[in-house]
Amino acid sequence: MPTPKHPDNCFPEPASDIETPTLAEVAKVSLKVGVLSFGGPAAQISMMHQEFVDNRRWLSEERFLHALNYCMLLPGPEAQQLATYCGWIAARTWGGLISGLLFILPGAFAMAMVSWVYTQFGNVGLIDAVFYGVKAGVLAIVLQALAKVAQKALKSKLAWGVAALSFLALFFLSVPFPVVILAAGIAGILFARNHPQPIEAYPAKLPRIASTAVTLAIGLLAWAAPAALATIVLSPEHVLVDVARFFSTLAAVSFGGAYALLSYMAQVAVETKGWLTAGQMLDGLGLAETTPGPLILVTQFVGFQAGWTHPGELNPLTVGLLAAAMTTWVTFVPSFLLVLAGAPWIEKLRGNSKLNAALSGITAAVTGTILNLAVWFAINVLFADIRELEIGPLDVTYPIPQSLDIGMAAIACIAGVLVFTAKRGIATVVLTTACLGLAVRALTTGI
Repeated sequence: MPTPKHPDNCFPEPASDIETPTLAEVAKVSLKVGVLSFGGPAAQISMMHQEFVDNRRWLSEERFLHALNYCMLLPGPEAQQLATYCGWIAARTWGGLISGLLFILPGAFAMAMVSWVYTQFGNVGLIDAVFYGVKAGVLAIVLQALAKVAQKALKSKLAWGVAALSFLALFFLSVPFPVVILAAGIAGILFARNHPQPIEAYPAKLPRIASTAVTLAIGLLAWAAPAALATIVLSPEHVLVDVARFFSTLAAVSFGGAYALLSYMAQVAVETKGWLTAGQMLDGLGLAETTPGPLILVTQFVGFQAGWTHPGELNPLTVGLLAAAMTTWVTFVPSFLLVLAGAPWIEKLRGNSKLNAALSGITAAVTGTILNLAVWFAINVLFADIRELEIGPLDVTYPIPQSLDIGMAAIACIAGVLVFTAKRGIATVVLTTACLGLAVRALTTGI
Protein backbone atom coordinates (compact mmCIF):
# COMPACT_ATOMS: atom_id res chain seq x y z
CA MET A 1 0.00 0.00 0.00
CA PRO A 2 1.39 3.44 -0.85
CA THR A 3 2.06 5.58 2.17
CA PRO A 4 0.29 8.94 2.50
CA LYS A 5 1.75 11.96 0.76
CA HIS A 6 3.44 14.71 2.71
CA PRO A 7 0.78 17.28 3.55
CA ASP A 8 3.20 20.05 2.57
CA ASN A 9 4.10 18.52 -0.76
CA CYS A 10 3.60 21.36 -3.24
CA PHE A 11 4.68 19.19 -6.14
CA PRO A 12 2.46 16.09 -6.19
CA GLU A 13 3.51 13.12 -8.30
CA PRO A 14 0.90 12.15 -10.89
CA ALA A 15 1.63 8.42 -10.71
CA SER A 16 -0.71 6.64 -8.32
CA ASP A 17 1.81 4.06 -7.12
CA ILE A 18 4.48 6.51 -5.95
CA GLU A 19 5.38 6.01 -2.29
CA THR A 20 6.72 8.51 0.23
CA PRO A 21 9.55 7.15 2.40
CA THR A 22 10.53 8.09 5.91
CA LEU A 23 13.81 9.86 6.58
CA ALA A 24 15.19 6.61 7.98
CA GLU A 25 14.37 4.82 4.73
CA VAL A 26 15.97 7.61 2.70
CA ALA A 27 19.10 7.35 4.86
CA LYS A 28 19.29 3.56 4.54
CA VAL A 29 18.99 3.52 0.76
CA SER A 30 21.25 6.56 0.30
CA LEU A 31 23.97 4.95 2.40
CA LYS A 32 23.73 1.81 0.26
CA VAL A 33 24.10 3.91 -2.89
CA GLY A 34 27.03 5.80 -1.39
CA VAL A 35 28.91 2.67 -0.35
CA LEU A 36 28.41 0.99 -3.74
CA SER A 37 28.83 4.08 -5.93
CA PHE A 38 31.77 2.87 -7.99
CA GLY A 39 32.36 3.57 -11.65
CA GLY A 40 31.69 7.25 -12.16
CA PRO A 41 28.46 9.12 -12.86
CA ALA A 42 26.99 6.67 -15.39
CA ALA A 43 27.07 3.76 -12.96
CA GLN A 44 26.02 5.95 -10.03
CA ILE A 45 23.03 7.34 -11.92
CA SER A 46 22.09 3.79 -12.90
CA MET A 47 22.20 2.71 -9.27
CA MET A 48 20.02 5.61 -8.16
CA HIS A 49 17.54 4.84 -10.91
CA GLN A 50 17.41 1.23 -9.80
CA GLU A 51 16.93 2.09 -6.13
CA PHE A 52 14.73 5.20 -6.26
CA VAL A 53 12.62 4.45 -9.35
CA ASP A 54 12.59 0.70 -10.03
CA ASN A 55 12.87 -0.84 -6.57
CA ARG A 56 11.32 1.76 -4.23
CA ARG A 57 8.98 3.75 -6.49
CA TRP A 58 9.83 6.96 -4.66
CA LEU A 59 9.59 8.94 -7.90
CA SER A 60 8.48 8.31 -11.46
CA GLU A 61 10.62 7.81 -14.54
CA GLU A 62 9.56 11.21 -15.88
CA ARG A 63 10.43 13.01 -12.67
CA PHE A 64 13.79 11.23 -12.39
CA LEU A 65 14.77 12.30 -15.92
CA HIS A 66 13.54 15.84 -15.21
CA ALA A 67 15.80 15.98 -12.15
CA LEU A 68 18.73 14.48 -14.06
CA ASN A 69 18.41 17.02 -16.85
CA TYR A 70 18.53 19.91 -14.36
CA CYS A 71 21.57 18.46 -12.60
CA MET A 72 23.39 18.04 -15.92
CA LEU A 73 23.11 21.80 -16.43
CA LEU A 74 24.75 22.69 -13.10
CA PRO A 75 28.43 23.07 -12.27
CA GLY A 76 29.66 20.30 -10.01
CA PRO A 77 29.23 16.52 -9.75
CA GLU A 78 25.90 15.65 -11.38
CA ALA A 79 25.51 12.28 -9.63
CA GLN A 80 25.80 13.85 -6.17
CA GLN A 81 23.40 16.60 -7.20
CA LEU A 82 20.95 13.99 -8.49
CA ALA A 83 21.16 12.11 -5.19
CA THR A 84 20.36 15.36 -3.39
CA TYR A 85 17.47 16.11 -5.76
CA CYS A 86 15.99 12.60 -5.38
CA GLY A 87 16.23 12.89 -1.60
CA TRP A 88 14.55 16.29 -1.77
CA ILE A 89 11.68 14.89 -3.83
CA ALA A 90 11.26 12.01 -1.38
CA ALA A 91 11.52 13.95 1.89
CA ARG A 92 12.13 17.62 1.15
CA THR A 93 15.09 19.52 2.63
CA TRP A 94 16.19 16.95 5.21
CA GLY A 95 15.81 14.18 2.66
CA GLY A 96 17.99 16.10 0.20
CA LEU A 97 20.67 16.80 2.79
CA ILE A 98 20.73 13.21 4.02
CA SER A 99 20.78 11.67 0.56
CA GLY A 100 23.46 14.01 -0.75
CA LEU A 101 25.67 13.64 2.33
CA LEU A 102 25.47 9.86 2.44
CA PHE A 103 26.34 9.73 -1.24
CA ILE A 104 29.59 11.60 -0.48
CA LEU A 105 30.68 10.41 2.96
CA PRO A 106 31.65 6.76 2.24
CA GLY A 107 33.90 7.84 -0.62
CA ALA A 108 35.29 10.79 1.33
CA PHE A 109 36.15 8.53 4.27
CA ALA A 110 37.75 5.96 1.94
CA MET A 111 39.75 8.66 0.16
CA ALA A 112 40.98 10.10 3.46
CA MET A 113 42.14 6.65 4.56
CA VAL A 114 43.94 5.77 1.32
CA SER A 115 45.49 9.26 1.18
CA TRP A 116 47.05 8.64 4.58
CA VAL A 117 48.18 5.13 3.59
CA TYR A 118 49.68 6.58 0.42
CA THR A 119 51.74 9.14 2.31
CA GLN A 120 52.98 6.45 4.70
CA PHE A 121 53.83 3.64 2.30
CA GLY A 122 53.93 5.21 -1.15
CA ASN A 123 51.64 2.55 -2.65
CA VAL A 124 48.34 0.87 -1.93
CA GLY A 125 48.88 -2.49 -3.60
CA LEU A 126 46.21 -4.43 -1.70
CA ILE A 127 43.58 -1.75 -2.30
CA ASP A 128 44.56 -1.60 -5.96
CA ALA A 129 44.22 -5.39 -6.23
CA VAL A 130 40.73 -5.37 -4.73
CA PHE A 131 39.48 -2.60 -6.97
CA TYR A 132 41.17 -4.03 -10.05
CA GLY A 133 38.20 -6.36 -10.40
CA VAL A 134 35.67 -3.73 -9.37
CA LYS A 135 36.64 -1.66 -12.42
CA ALA A 136 35.71 -4.57 -14.67
CA GLY A 137 32.42 -5.07 -12.85
CA VAL A 138 31.58 -1.42 -13.23
CA LEU A 139 31.78 -1.82 -17.01
CA ALA A 140 28.74 -4.09 -16.92
CA ILE A 141 26.91 -1.69 -14.60
CA VAL A 142 27.59 1.23 -16.95
CA LEU A 143 26.29 -0.73 -19.94
CA GLN A 144 23.16 -1.57 -17.96
CA ALA A 145 22.69 2.15 -17.23
CA LEU A 146 23.10 2.97 -20.90
CA ALA A 147 20.50 0.39 -21.92
CA LYS A 148 17.97 1.59 -19.34
CA VAL A 149 18.33 5.28 -20.10
CA ALA A 150 18.25 4.71 -23.87
CA GLN A 151 15.10 2.64 -23.60
CA LYS A 152 13.30 5.38 -21.69
CA ALA A 153 14.77 8.50 -23.32
CA LEU A 154 15.10 7.63 -27.02
CA LYS A 155 11.51 7.41 -28.22
CA SER A 156 11.78 9.37 -31.48
CA LYS A 157 14.07 9.73 -34.47
CA LEU A 158 15.05 13.18 -33.23
CA ALA A 159 16.09 11.77 -29.86
CA TRP A 160 18.20 9.08 -31.53
CA GLY A 161 19.79 11.71 -33.75
CA VAL A 162 20.61 14.04 -30.86
CA ALA A 163 22.10 11.15 -28.87
CA ALA A 164 24.25 10.04 -31.81
CA LEU A 165 25.47 13.55 -32.58
CA SER A 166 26.23 14.16 -28.89
CA PHE A 167 28.38 11.03 -28.75
CA LEU A 168 30.21 11.93 -31.96
CA ALA A 169 30.84 15.48 -30.76
CA LEU A 170 32.19 14.34 -27.39
CA PHE A 171 34.20 11.28 -28.43
CA PHE A 172 35.58 12.27 -31.83
CA LEU A 173 35.70 16.07 -31.70
CA SER A 174 36.19 16.74 -27.96
CA VAL A 175 33.49 19.40 -28.06
CA PRO A 176 33.08 20.93 -24.56
CA PHE A 177 30.27 19.30 -22.62
CA PRO A 178 28.33 22.55 -21.95
CA VAL A 179 28.27 23.26 -25.70
CA VAL A 180 26.78 19.81 -26.40
CA ILE A 181 24.09 20.26 -23.75
CA LEU A 182 23.23 23.78 -24.95
CA ALA A 183 22.95 22.62 -28.56
CA ALA A 184 20.73 19.71 -27.53
CA GLY A 185 18.42 22.02 -25.60
CA ILE A 186 18.12 24.39 -28.56
CA ALA A 187 17.41 21.46 -30.89
CA GLY A 188 14.61 20.33 -28.58
CA ILE A 189 13.02 23.79 -28.57
CA LEU A 190 13.25 24.19 -32.35
CA PHE A 191 11.73 20.77 -32.95
CA ALA A 192 8.89 21.47 -30.51
CA ARG A 193 7.95 24.64 -32.41
CA ASN A 194 7.13 22.63 -35.51
CA HIS A 195 5.85 19.54 -33.69
CA PRO A 196 3.93 20.79 -30.62
CA GLN A 197 3.08 18.14 -28.05
CA PRO A 198 0.45 18.31 -25.31
CA ILE A 199 2.03 19.06 -21.95
CA GLU A 200 0.56 17.62 -18.78
CA ALA A 201 -0.16 20.30 -16.20
CA TYR A 202 1.29 19.82 -12.73
CA PRO A 203 -0.58 21.56 -9.94
CA ALA A 204 2.15 23.22 -7.96
CA LYS A 205 2.42 26.29 -5.80
CA LEU A 206 4.89 28.92 -6.88
CA PRO A 207 7.90 28.79 -4.54
CA ARG A 208 8.33 31.80 -2.29
CA ILE A 209 11.16 34.13 -3.20
CA ALA A 210 11.79 34.80 0.49
CA SER A 211 12.26 31.07 1.15
CA THR A 212 14.71 30.76 -1.73
CA ALA A 213 16.60 33.83 -0.50
CA VAL A 214 16.93 32.30 2.98
CA THR A 215 18.22 29.04 1.49
CA LEU A 216 20.78 30.93 -0.59
CA ALA A 217 21.90 33.05 2.37
CA ILE A 218 22.35 30.05 4.67
CA GLY A 219 24.15 28.09 1.96
CA LEU A 220 26.55 30.89 1.08
CA LEU A 221 27.37 31.50 4.74
CA ALA A 222 27.98 27.79 5.27
CA TRP A 223 30.19 27.68 2.18
CA ALA A 224 32.37 30.57 3.34
CA ALA A 225 32.43 29.91 7.11
CA PRO A 226 35.31 27.35 7.34
CA ALA A 227 37.61 29.46 5.15
CA ALA A 228 36.77 32.59 7.16
CA LEU A 229 37.49 30.76 10.42
CA ALA A 230 40.82 29.48 9.10
CA THR A 231 41.74 33.00 8.00
CA ILE A 232 41.01 34.40 11.48
CA VAL A 233 42.61 31.58 13.52
CA LEU A 234 45.63 30.99 11.27
CA SER A 235 46.40 33.53 8.54
CA PRO A 236 45.24 34.52 5.04
CA GLU A 237 48.39 32.86 3.63
CA HIS A 238 47.91 29.51 5.39
CA VAL A 239 47.55 26.43 3.21
CA LEU A 240 44.01 25.79 4.52
CA VAL A 241 42.90 29.20 3.26
CA ASP A 242 44.74 28.70 -0.03
CA VAL A 243 43.05 25.32 -0.50
CA ALA A 244 39.64 26.85 0.24
CA ARG A 245 40.14 29.66 -2.29
CA PHE A 246 41.38 27.38 -5.06
CA PHE A 247 38.76 24.66 -4.77
CA SER A 248 35.92 27.13 -4.21
CA THR A 249 36.81 28.64 -7.57
CA LEU A 250 36.91 25.20 -9.19
CA ALA A 251 33.51 24.32 -7.73
CA ALA A 252 31.94 27.38 -9.31
CA VAL A 253 33.18 26.58 -12.83
CA SER A 254 33.21 22.77 -12.85
CA PHE A 255 30.94 22.20 -15.84
CA GLY A 256 31.33 18.91 -17.67
CA GLY A 257 32.45 16.72 -14.79
CA ALA A 258 35.78 16.03 -13.11
CA TYR A 259 37.76 15.27 -16.25
CA ALA A 260 36.99 18.69 -17.69
CA LEU A 261 38.89 20.21 -14.74
CA LEU A 262 41.72 17.74 -14.24
CA SER A 263 44.17 19.39 -16.62
CA TYR A 264 43.79 22.83 -15.05
CA MET A 265 43.74 21.49 -11.49
CA ALA A 266 46.84 19.36 -12.07
CA GLN A 267 48.73 22.23 -13.66
CA VAL A 268 48.02 24.63 -10.81
CA ALA A 269 48.42 22.11 -7.97
CA VAL A 270 51.65 20.64 -9.36
CA GLU A 271 53.41 23.45 -11.21
CA THR A 272 52.14 26.64 -9.57
CA LYS A 273 51.50 25.68 -5.95
CA GLY A 274 53.82 22.69 -5.57
CA TRP A 275 51.38 20.73 -3.44
CA LEU A 276 52.28 17.40 -5.07
CA THR A 277 54.17 15.92 -8.02
CA ALA A 278 52.74 14.91 -11.39
CA GLY A 279 53.18 11.25 -10.46
CA GLN A 280 51.29 11.75 -7.22
CA MET A 281 48.53 13.50 -9.16
CA LEU A 282 48.14 10.45 -11.40
CA ASP A 283 48.15 8.15 -8.37
CA GLY A 284 45.43 10.27 -6.77
CA LEU A 285 43.28 10.00 -9.87
CA GLY A 286 43.71 6.24 -9.83
CA LEU A 287 42.65 6.09 -6.19
CA ALA A 288 39.59 8.24 -6.88
CA GLU A 289 38.59 5.96 -9.75
CA THR A 290 38.76 2.83 -7.59
CA THR A 291 37.01 4.10 -4.46
CA PRO A 292 33.28 4.83 -4.11
CA GLY A 293 31.83 8.26 -4.65
CA PRO A 294 32.16 10.91 -7.36
CA LEU A 295 35.46 11.15 -9.21
CA ILE A 296 35.73 14.79 -8.13
CA LEU A 297 36.86 13.40 -4.76
CA VAL A 298 40.31 13.39 -6.36
CA THR A 299 40.32 17.00 -5.14
CA GLN A 300 40.30 15.66 -1.59
CA PHE A 301 43.50 13.72 -2.29
CA VAL A 302 45.09 16.90 -3.65
CA GLY A 303 43.93 18.83 -0.59
CA PHE A 304 45.37 16.19 1.75
CA GLN A 305 48.73 16.30 -0.03
CA ALA A 306 48.71 20.11 0.14
CA GLY A 307 48.23 20.03 3.90
CA TRP A 308 50.69 17.17 4.37
CA THR A 309 53.50 18.89 2.45
CA HIS A 310 52.83 22.41 3.77
CA PRO A 311 51.84 21.94 7.45
CA GLY A 312 53.68 24.97 8.79
CA GLU A 313 54.23 24.53 12.51
CA LEU A 314 51.36 22.08 12.91
CA ASN A 315 51.25 18.29 12.67
CA PRO A 316 51.29 17.17 9.00
CA LEU A 317 48.54 14.58 9.48
CA THR A 318 46.31 17.10 11.24
CA VAL A 319 46.76 19.72 8.54
CA GLY A 320 46.38 17.09 5.82
CA LEU A 321 43.06 15.90 7.20
CA LEU A 322 41.83 19.46 7.76
CA ALA A 323 42.81 20.41 4.21
CA ALA A 324 41.04 17.32 2.85
CA ALA A 325 37.92 18.22 4.83
CA MET A 326 38.12 21.85 3.67
CA THR A 327 38.43 20.73 0.05
CA THR A 328 35.44 18.42 0.30
CA TRP A 329 33.36 21.11 2.01
CA VAL A 330 33.95 23.91 -0.49
CA THR A 331 33.57 21.48 -3.41
CA PHE A 332 30.19 20.05 -2.47
CA VAL A 333 28.34 22.77 -0.54
CA PRO A 334 27.59 24.69 -3.78
CA SER A 335 25.98 21.55 -5.23
CA PHE A 336 23.65 21.24 -2.25
CA LEU A 337 22.84 24.94 -2.52
CA LEU A 338 22.05 24.84 -6.25
CA VAL A 339 19.72 21.86 -5.83
CA LEU A 340 17.91 22.90 -2.65
CA ALA A 341 17.40 26.46 -3.90
CA GLY A 342 16.65 25.58 -7.51
CA ALA A 343 14.62 22.37 -7.27
CA PRO A 344 11.34 24.03 -6.16
CA TRP A 345 11.46 26.34 -9.18
CA ILE A 346 12.41 23.57 -11.59
CA GLU A 347 9.54 21.44 -10.30
CA LYS A 348 7.16 24.33 -10.84
CA LEU A 349 8.32 24.54 -14.46
CA ARG A 350 7.64 20.88 -15.25
CA GLY A 351 4.56 21.96 -17.19
CA ASN A 352 6.38 24.67 -19.16
CA SER A 353 6.39 23.67 -22.84
CA LYS A 354 9.66 25.41 -23.77
CA LEU A 355 11.52 24.04 -20.77
CA ASN A 356 10.20 20.54 -21.42
CA ALA A 357 11.23 20.79 -25.06
CA ALA A 358 14.74 21.85 -24.08
CA LEU A 359 15.00 19.14 -21.45
CA SER A 360 13.80 16.48 -23.89
CA GLY A 361 16.75 17.37 -26.11
CA ILE A 362 19.07 17.30 -23.11
CA THR A 363 17.72 13.89 -22.08
CA ALA A 364 18.73 12.51 -25.47
CA ALA A 365 22.14 14.17 -25.20
CA VAL A 366 22.62 12.58 -21.78
CA THR A 367 22.28 9.18 -23.45
CA GLY A 368 25.08 10.10 -25.84
CA THR A 369 27.11 11.35 -22.88
CA ILE A 370 26.70 8.05 -21.04
CA LEU A 371 27.76 6.17 -24.19
CA ASN A 372 30.84 8.38 -24.39
CA LEU A 373 31.65 7.63 -20.75
CA ALA A 374 31.09 3.91 -21.31
CA VAL A 375 33.42 3.76 -24.32
CA TRP A 376 36.06 5.88 -22.59
CA PHE A 377 35.84 3.77 -19.45
CA ALA A 378 36.04 0.49 -21.41
CA ILE A 379 39.14 1.63 -23.30
CA ASN A 380 40.92 2.76 -20.15
CA VAL A 381 39.98 -0.31 -18.11
CA LEU A 382 40.56 -3.08 -20.65
CA PHE A 383 43.71 -1.84 -22.38
CA ALA A 384 47.15 -0.88 -21.07
CA ASP A 385 48.34 0.98 -24.18
CA ILE A 386 46.12 3.87 -25.27
CA ARG A 387 46.94 6.35 -28.01
CA GLU A 388 45.49 9.62 -29.27
CA LEU A 389 44.94 10.45 -32.92
CA GLU A 390 44.59 14.09 -33.95
CA ILE A 391 43.69 14.90 -37.56
CA GLY A 392 42.27 18.36 -38.04
CA PRO A 393 39.23 18.68 -35.77
CA LEU A 394 39.30 14.96 -34.94
CA ASP A 395 40.70 14.04 -31.54
CA VAL A 396 40.22 10.30 -30.98
CA THR A 397 41.42 8.05 -28.18
CA TYR A 398 41.98 4.46 -29.30
CA PRO A 399 43.51 1.31 -27.75
CA ILE A 400 46.25 -0.97 -29.05
CA PRO A 401 44.56 -4.42 -29.30
CA GLN A 402 47.69 -6.29 -28.20
CA SER A 403 47.57 -4.48 -24.85
CA LEU A 404 44.25 -6.05 -23.85
CA ASP A 405 44.23 -7.10 -20.18
CA ILE A 406 42.98 -10.69 -20.40
CA GLY A 407 42.23 -10.94 -16.69
CA MET A 408 40.24 -7.71 -16.70
CA ALA A 409 38.34 -8.77 -19.82
CA ALA A 410 37.45 -12.13 -18.25
CA ILE A 411 36.13 -10.48 -15.09
CA ALA A 412 34.14 -8.00 -17.20
CA CYS A 413 32.51 -10.90 -19.07
CA ILE A 414 31.58 -12.60 -15.80
CA ALA A 415 30.13 -9.31 -14.55
CA GLY A 416 28.10 -9.03 -17.75
CA VAL A 417 26.60 -12.45 -17.13
CA LEU A 418 25.76 -11.50 -13.54
CA VAL A 419 24.08 -8.25 -14.61
CA PHE A 420 22.28 -9.17 -17.83
CA THR A 421 21.66 -12.91 -17.52
CA ALA A 422 21.56 -13.73 -13.81
CA LYS A 423 19.97 -10.33 -12.99
CA ARG A 424 22.09 -9.94 -9.86
CA GLY A 425 22.12 -6.73 -7.86
CA ILE A 426 24.91 -4.19 -7.83
CA ALA A 427 26.20 -5.28 -4.41
CA THR A 428 26.63 -8.86 -5.64
CA VAL A 429 28.42 -7.71 -8.78
CA VAL A 430 30.81 -5.42 -6.88
CA LEU A 431 31.63 -8.03 -4.23
CA THR A 432 32.12 -10.82 -6.77
CA THR A 433 34.35 -8.80 -9.06
CA ALA A 434 36.39 -7.48 -6.11
CA CYS A 435 37.14 -11.05 -5.03
CA LEU A 436 37.97 -12.07 -8.60
CA GLY A 437 40.27 -9.08 -8.98
CA LEU A 438 42.09 -9.94 -5.77
CA ALA A 439 42.52 -13.53 -6.98
CA VAL A 440 43.83 -12.49 -10.41
CA ARG A 441 46.34 -10.06 -8.93
CA ALA A 442 47.49 -12.65 -6.39
CA LEU A 443 48.15 -15.15 -9.19
CA THR A 444 49.81 -12.72 -11.60
CA THR A 445 51.76 -10.32 -9.39
CA GLY A 446 51.62 -11.80 -5.90
CA ILE A 447 50.16 -8.44 -4.81
